[in-house]
Amino acid sequence: MLRYEDERVEVHSVVVGYLDTNVYVPRCKHTGNAVLIDAADDAPQLVRLCRTLGVDRVLETHGHHDHVAAVPGVRAAGYRVGIAPEDAHNLDGHDFDLVDGEVFEVGKLRLRTIFTPGHTPGSTSFLLDGDQPLLFGGDTLFPGGPGATRPKNGGHFPTIIRTLEERLFTLDPATLVLPGHGADTTIGAERPHLQEWIERGW
Repeated sequence: MLRYEDERVEVHSVVVGYLDTNVYVPRCKHTGNAVLIDAADDAPQLVRLCRTLGVDRVLETHGHHDHVAAVPGVRAAGYRVGIAPEDAHNLDGHDFDLVDGEVFEVGKLRLRTIFTPGHTPGSTSFLLDGDQPLLFGGDTLFPGGPGATRPKNGGHFPTIIRTLEERLFTLDPATLVLPGHGADTTIGAERPHLQEWIERGW
């Protein structure tokens, strides 16, 4: 499904797996180059999507199973997978480490890596700058609050709050947030509620 489009980018999306995880493919409209964000599940479907849309690599937002279950399958099909070192232990293997501030060129698009820990130690978001900024945020920010921070799953609530304050809520309020599950939101819609989330504790 085509989830978002403007003059520079198409963002294709499918929902897979037992937790209805969003998988995204931002694709440069000028060159046809693309990346896949989160090889979550259903590797055969994702490999077909990669081949159809011109994907050349896979970027993982974090290492929870519902976001990485298809990694072995897409790697076996020849696609290189990157993840933050702090979450790499959740995979049987990966091909490159994500680095904070690194820029991936996807045709004429530029995706910037932003480390956004809290949901997991290595949670990572990817920002596409432009007149309409897009943030592929994994499970860091949803409509109505931050992602879960259960300690047994690597989460830490004070860390995710600091991430929101210092790393995400400094972005343009118009930034469209494409989360790991469910509906989209914007930085401007969520930022005014930060203190409410701090007070409720989740």
